[in-house]
Amino acid sequence: MRVKPRAPRDAIEGEQGGALVVRLQAPPVEGEANAALARFLGRALGVPPSSVKILRGATGREKLLRFEGLTASVLRERLAR
Repeated sequence: MRVKPRAPRDAIEGEQGGALVVRLQAPPVEGEANAALARFLGRALGVPPSSVKILRGATGREKLLRFEGLTASVLRERLAR
């Protein structure tokens, strides 16, 4: 996943280079963008933000996430909506 902070609005932009691109309004300061990412994806996927875990890339734009309680097929289906 590639995160682009300080965007005009929160949105899933699509795919680029095999990674999902997410734009967030939050700045990349003191974990604000990471918290905003968890809230935004939680809402988009219908899961609590606490189920969105950053496995790698907490301080960078490229992130590896785990979604607790969702299978890969369910995740793809919900993101396609």
